[in-house]
Amino acid sequence: MNTTKADVSLSSSRRGGIGSLIRRRPETITFALLVTICVAVSIANPAFLQPSTLIDIGRSSVVMGLFALGVFVILAAGGIDVSFTAIAAFTMYSMTLLVQTYLPGTPMILIILMSMLGGVALGVINGLLVHHLRVPSLIVTIGTQYLFRGFLLSFIGTVWIMSLPPQMGAFGRMPLLQFETANGATVTLPFYFLVLPAAAILTWWILNRTLMGRAIFAVGGNASIAERLGYSLRTVHLFLFGYAGALAGLAGIIHVCANRQANPFDLVGTEINVIAAVVLGGARITGGTGTVLGTILGVLLIVVINSVLVLVGIPSTWQRLVVGSFILLAAAFFVTRQPKK
Repeated sequence: MNTTKADVSLSSSRRGGIGSLIRRRPETITFALLVTICVAVSIANPAFLQPSTLIDIGRSSVVMGLFALGVFVILAAGGIDVSFTAIAAFTMYSMTLLVQTYLPGTPMILIILMSMLGGVALGVINGLLVHHLRVPSLIVTIGTQYLFRGFLLSFIGTVWIMSLPPQMGAFGRMPLLQFETANGATVTLPFYFLVLPAAAILTWWILNRTLMGRAIFAVGGNASIAERLGYSLRTVHLFLFGYAGALAGLAGIIHVCANRQANPFDLVGTEINVIAAVVLGGARITGGTGTVLGTILGVLLIVVINSVLVLVGIPSTWQRLVVGSFILLAAAFFVTRQPKK
């Protein structure tokens, strides 16, 4: 069989087109991997794609998704934050204790806003330290992670709050969608699920339609050049960490309402899963790249992987091994797909 030059050219063009698409939109491989896993698992166990399972995945994605959006914004600017779980724990426990003890009739919307403001305040501390100390944000946020948690456990409390204020419990139970399954069980998609798509849209708008978004990617590309072009690194750092802190505060109060208890020891150790989701979504640790869609797909991928591993009875220690393997494979893939200089 003879192969013409036109056939070779067309084949090369197709390969180049796919490679170019992956380089420009690395989240496509995340989406393909997510679909592949869902199809394979649904073939092995058709119950996986039942509405109840999908709703469980959606509900499990909210808190991690809010964390991941904050991490992604900082990562896009070339930084990294590991203190977001400490900020969430600090704000959620402090706010629950405050409302329960001193402000029992506070409306839920005000509780959410105060939690976000508390997160902003702690995030701004991170931003100021990163800017003025001129050290990598990873080092700063490791320190503030211990600082925030230490202050919480030493001066605010260590006792689980098992009985939430009524408005917080009601918010956690408020249904957005509710139905009965064939076996009579009631499945509920909570109202707070809407917070994640709203936060994703807001984050997308900030990064793609504002000057601040342009500044974030410019700083992630090269901070020195961005500063020479007139971008204020101090303003960018304060916004980055303040915004991530607001999302962490929001995630914390939703976590409390969803679980109907406030535990100051909660969320410890979940940082790796969140950072993994952002990396698997196509964002590079070096900054300057990534998308909100990729971040959400990365979150869904991590949640689906964990759900599948639980479904087949894999121990939690092996779950970490699988997630770590995915991170290494994704990092290797994205590095090999980067254009050569």
